Amino acid sequence: MTLSRRDLMKNAGTLALGTGFAGLTLSLAGKATGAGEQPQIKIPDLPWPYKKLDPIAVAEEAYRGYYKGACGYGVFESIIIQLQKEIGFPYTMLPLTLFVVGQGGVADVASVCGALNGAAHAIFLVTGGMDKKPREASYAIIQDVFLWYEQTALPDYRPKAPKYEIVKSISGSNLCHVSVSKWCKVSKFKSFSKERSERCAWITAAVAKHTVEVLNTYADGAFKITHPLSAVAQSCRGCHDKGSKLENTRAVTDCGGCHFTPTMKQEHPKL
Repeated sequence: MTLSRRDLMKNAGTLALGTGFAGLTLSLAGKATGAGEQPQIKIPDLPWPYKKLDPIAVAEEAYRGYYKGACGYGVFESIIIQLQKEIGFPYTMLPLTLFVVGQGGVADVASVCGALNGAAHAIFLVTGGMDKKPREASYAIIQDVFLWYEQTALPDYRPKAPKYEIVKSISGSNLCHVSVSKWCKVSKFKSFSKERSERCAWITAAVAKHTVEVLNTYADGAFKITHPLSAVAQSCRGCHDKGSKLENTRAVTDCGGCHFTPTMKQEHPKL
């Protein structure tokens, strides 16, 4: 089989993603093209360059992206496709359809919200890396976005041409399962309704918009954590997290999303 240079470039991009990028050098075999040995393509280490983006343009792209490939794809694609336009390589090497698997909390198992999953990967791509300092800085940004999602009445962005009007809810959790369940309780719509799907399209747009706003702030050197853990979650960590008496779990999340808080336990002793 004869491969064109375009085919080789496409395959090289897929290989680059599968190997984690870091310091990867790709050599395209000249024998396949008959054009002699081709120059090597070096995929740069993370973080990759970032240019400030328009949050509204990204949000609208994310809303459309949800209906193409669901929540994880919608957020990741909406950010990366803009960076492909603004910067080009190495973003043009990414196969964006990889993030379709983020749908519904990864392959529809309803774990971490797919929109947050797409956001986390986009954030790490432009802020993180193997070294401890950039990795910890990137994690702080990702955690702040997750806590924003948990603590904020969402969706807080209305697409320009929505299919339905959507009410807001506070998830108290970064899990798809909890987020959808709490919205269904507030909205009175069923979890497999068209309205719930539209709600997740709005959520995808809202998360993409907020992620870009945070990255723009980071690019200006002005990022600060604005969504710390709640007092209840910090109290829980005092007994259960690293260095505590029990030390039997780990989490940077609002515990009340899945567990009864101390106050709720006092109010409902039989539960």
